[in-house]
Amino acid sequence: MTSALSDPTLERHFKGHRDTVTSVDFSCNMKQIATGSMDSCVMIWNMKPQMRAYRFDGHKDAVTSVHFSPSGHLVASASRDKTVRLWVPSMKAESTVFRAHTATVRSVNFSGDGQTLVTASDDKTIKVWTVHRQKFLFSLNQHINWVRCAKFSPDNRLIVSSSDDKTIKLWDKNSRECIHSFYEHAGYANYVDFHPSGTCIAAASTDNSVKVWDIRSHKMLQHYQVHSGVVNSLSFHPAGNFLITASSDSTMKILDLVEGKLLYTLHGHQGPVTCVAFSRTGEYFSSGGSDEQVMVWKSNFDSAEGSGGVRLQHKTSSSLQTPPASSTARFPLNSHPSVLHSQTSEPAEHFHRQDSQSAAHTQSCSRSGSHSRANHSHTYKTPSISSSSTHRTQGLQQQPRQEESQSHASDGGVPPGLANALEHIIGQLDILTQMMRYTETVYRQ
Repeated sequence: MTSALSDPTLERHFKGHRDTVTSVDFSCNMKQIATGSMDSCVMIWNMKPQMRAYRFDGHKDAVTSVHFSPSGHLVASASRDKTVRLWVPSMKAESTVFRAHTATVRSVNFSGDGQTLVTASDDKTIKVWTVHRQKFLFSLNQHINWVRCAKFSPDNRLIVSSSDDKTIKLWDKNSRECIHSFYEHAGYANYVDFHPSGTCIAAASTDNSVKVWDIRSHKMLQHYQVHSGVVNSLSFHPAGNFLITASSDSTMKILDLVEGKLLYTLHGHQGPVTCVAFSRTGEYFSSGGSDEQVMVWKSNFDSAEGSGGVRLQHKTSSSLQTPPASSTARFPLNSHPSVLHSQTSEPAEHFHRQDSQSAAHTQSCSRSGSHSRANHSHTYKTPSISSSSTHRTQGLQQQPRQEESQSHASDGGVPPGLANALEHIIGQLDILTQMMRYTETVYRQ
């Protein structure tokens, strides 16, 4: 069981963009939030109520992606105007600009050491650049349709990308080779990212699903069909135990990766939720939507311990268990509502927070009943949370390749079923070993 979970709470909401919010990211010190929008602007929001927000004008078309550098001294933004800009997130709004691609730039991402950028574009390419002087280093060219997203692995050795060609590709940064392609059959992945351990990736798909893949065995570890609309974005909690997703069905979902189940459904945005991101400590997460709003939520995953940051207990088993194949989605029959009040901060200079009606919102938290009840028991005008304690995902395992089964059957007379079971156990133990090493590293830090 997950320890000391309390319900997330809506802490603040900002309104200053004039069109859909497309991307959101926290600075490393949690003092600022960067957002991009279809209104062509980048905005920097200060977490302190008395601090004003900054609007950065420079892009000539929609901003599709923003990302803080690891040090927090720069913000990179990608745009439909085919350029990338690097901003100093202060009142002066200084920036440098370079033409990165020959079509819309869909995403931009700093490497963990802050020395390089990776960009993805509708020109079907992924490009890697130096941050200093924005020097082009190399291009990755095997996608055959628009590339929606590209991210560095935590150790900077790999790049993962997702494309409208219905593939997710894993690249070796040094050799510049595609080392594996994952195939999305029903749709394509809007967004993809690495688990903090670097051993897995998660993909947000247009077929309304979220999939978690092991990048070493190339097998699907988990499959969540919890949204009723396209999944636009996702973010791993830094501890690796939780995943938050944002969907066009107007909801966000918090998934427990250890138990393989849906924990919370969050309603707050009026219309599609287009982006979501955990803060660097996991204490907060932020979301943006087509309603032009930016919301900041407190995770409260360890509020019982009274800690200023999130301290999640790593499990002695794999953080990404595959639930039993016989597991099915189940929902409790009763709901037990309680009321939590959202907190609204003072308006930032020149920008509006929520209007008076929105500022008076309350936040209802209930154990979700049936799936239909969870979907329309709350109006979208009221930020609300549904907690699903027994909604488990179906755990999908890739079937072993035919040739693998035949080789096991003929090698020493081991029955195929036993060989496959042993192979799965070994794979799970390998994941456990990696996660324990990652846990030790986190605790040392």
